[in-house]
Amino acid sequence: MERIYLYINRPAAIMVVLSVLLFGGFLVTRLTKRAKLPNVTGYILAGIGLGPCALGLVPGEILENMEFVSDMALACIAFGVGKYFTRESLQKAGAKTMGLTLAESLPAGVLVALVTRLAFKMDWSFSLLLGAVATATAPASTMMTISQYGAKGEFVDVLLQVVALDDAVCLLAFSVAAAISAGGVRAALLPLLYNVAALVLGAGCGLLLGRLLAPATRSRENRLILTIALLLALTGVCTLLDVSPLLACMVFSAVYRNHTDDVEIYRELEGFTPPIMALFFIISGMNLQVNALGQAGLIGVVYFILRIVGKYGGAYGGSRMLGYSTPIQNNLGLALIPQAGVALGLAFLGRRILPPAEGELLFAVILSSSVLYELAGPPCAKLALLRSGAIPKQAACHCQ
Repeated sequence: MERIYLYINRPAAIMVVLSVLLFGGFLVTRLTKRAKLPNVTGYILAGIGLGPCALGLVPGEILENMEFVSDMALACIAFGVGKYFTRESLQKAGAKTMGLTLAESLPAGVLVALVTRLAFKMDWSFSLLLGAVATATAPASTMMTISQYGAKGEFVDVLLQVVALDDAVCLLAFSVAAAISAGGVRAALLPLLYNVAALVLGAGCGLLLGRLLAPATRSRENRLILTIALLLALTGVCTLLDVSPLLACMVFSAVYRNHTDDVEIYRELEGFTPPIMALFFIISGMNLQVNALGQAGLIGVVYFILRIVGKYGGAYGGSRMLGYSTPIQNNLGLALIPQAGVALGLAFLGRRILPPAEGELLFAVILSSSVLYELAGPPCAKLALLRSGAIPKQAACHCQ
């Protein structure tokens, strides 16, 4: 297939690849709908089928230059999550939501770190970094599943707030683990300073967007253009600082939402993002490497299982102690299984911190397990939404 791309210029090849990916994702979702699976699962399966593991329809050189799609998708996801952090919702949830977030995230990290160290005799540096990454949850597939089935209610509100705060916990845990691995405080302070700078910049973007969109005569097209422009600029700066753009984009959205009380911009953005989201998950599936699965080995399998056990157990115990309703207690852990985005970004950082052999092993474990989580996560999220009553059963059966 790569020979075919040699006969056309690079821009044309990229256009053809994007078309192949979108058509492939659409066709596979026709099949997954019959199995009553969320679209996210279909997109990931399409990526695996089109990628190097199967048909190999996309040249590796082009695939390596598709990272910007993931950055755009994650920025849009974070911006969408930020709208839930209004003053009213934070005052209503407050410390209770933060307590639940800590309860569902930290047990998974501690469990993974201890078992990796004690059972596999890995260095503490490797074990702590892997445990820190285990605390993260990917909001992308959960958000898409919620959107696909029109889920709403108390369970959805709690889930979105917990998922949004999850990444903050993960970044802090990773910074501490990195400091211990590097043997000094300086290693932790620099990433923390960069993250604080990114948060301040995100807040500034929120205030700036509020001023730019203030005129009532501003057209819908220009509102969308200005929003996307600031999102891309913020994401680019975060990438230069080597920090995750998720928290900064969440703060961007939250500041704008509280400053303007404008909800229409989120509806306008939803009309722009579906192709980007589809490409994000398709490309995630394409990044699955058979040799990475082999390299991860038993550690990868144990990591995959322990993280699920830690997340579910922590979510159940934490929500019960904090007095959440029974549907939240029984189902929140199921909706927290997906992991990609932030975890993959931190895996890149971990590979640079650790010695070469351990760094490659860490990256292989996170990469391979992330794809598996994204395959198992959407069906589990759908099941959690159904069991909690967030979506009616007939909507799940007939959603097109």
